[in-house]
Amino acid sequence: MDLKESPSEGSLQPSSLQIFANTSTLHGIRHIFVYGPLTIRRVLWAVAFVGSLGLLLLESSERVSYYFSYQHVTKVDEVVAQSLVFPAVTLCNLNGFRFSRLTTNDLYHAGELLALLDVNLQIPDPHLADPTVLEALRQKANFKHYKPKQFSMLEFLHRVGHDLKDMMLYCKFKGQECGHRDFTPMPEGESRALEFQHLEPNSDCKFGMAVQQLQRDWTLSSTCLGSSA
Repeated sequence: MDLKESPSEGSLQPSSLQIFANTSTLHGIRHIFVYGPLTIRRVLWAVAFVGSLGLLLLESSERVSYYFSYQHVTKVDEVVAQSLVFPAVTLCNLNGFRFSRLTTNDLYHAGELLALLDVNLQIPDPHLADPTVLEALRQKANFKHYKPKQFSMLEFLHRVGHDLKDMMLYCKFKGQECGHRDFTPMPEGESRALEFQHLEPNSDCKFGMAVQQLQRDWTLSSTCLGSSA
């Protein structure tokens, strides 16, 4: 009997998968799909191959997810400057005058300017005013038998304007506390706000501080704020 004509001859031919596995360069696959019966060696190779493939897919999916999360790192370098230009900071008081300092003569000459009296020297809209303030205003605006005196707007601004001593609650500059005595009034100012501004550097310090309010200026005295003096 010729073996080539045996009916079991077709089962001995390798399958396409076995041919691919034996010709593939993929590591381990040729040890799984081999000719012959199933053995423990083939099972171990199959477990190792499937496990490695699973770890590859898991790590790849994690990396892809990390990439699309657009992670970034912000690096900040802190540079300490030896000297800085003092910024200009303006503090404006909406109430430019102290009501307690107003006199009858002030109201007579500047009451309309201050919007406390109308053109007829009468209190406008008294029903809108605070009762306490209204009573004080009525007493000061009583011009019956009053003889007006000479009025100076510059003197008025100096006397009625806000005082730095009353306005400054706390001051600290370059690590040292400061107060209203560190500022010297300069009557030639014309500003209507409190302004802290940079002054020209000198031999003692590189920073100065000025406060300008109404027509009164406060600048640092000869002892430089922030120095050892």
